Amino acid sequence: MGKEIERRFHLKDDSWRGLAEGEWLKQGYLSVERERTVRVRIKGDEAWLTLKSNISNVSRHEFEYPIPLADAETILATMCPMLVEKKRHRIVRGPHVWEVDEFFGQNAGLVLAEIELGDEAEAYERPDWLGVEVTEDPRYTNAYLSKHPWPSWGAA
Repeated sequence: MGKEIERRFHLKDDSWRGLAEGEWLKQGYLSVERERTVRVRIKGDEAWLTLKSNISNVSRHEFEYPIPLADAETILATMCPMLVEKKRHRIVRGPHVWEVDEFFGQNAGLVLAEIELGDEAEAYERPDWLGVEVTEDPRYTNAYLSKHPWPSWGAA
């Protein structure tokens, strides 16, 4: 069974820039509920269908399956009114990889960092550019952002 354990943070400054090249991701949601989501993602010439269900604010069951790129493009164009566009930067710190997501489109201006862990209590190094943790705030999930763009929240 797949399981995703991650923590999510705002960034306090731009000093992370230049530490890694980014790659474009486009994803759309077929279902967005707090308890479960169904997502299609395209990265380069690869695509996946992902199913997630909530375990806690930090952990989720996650099942991901590769699908043909043409199918993903059709699904995004015809079945996914809720889209997220972002550039992902992967930064290695010790044994962990930080993923800094720079959002575009309807969530332009939002930048978040995530770290995936093997256990909810696992220790990790906090880079200097890391800001306030928002893991416990469900508004910062990509699924929520697809329906409720960050700029519409007012002062966040």
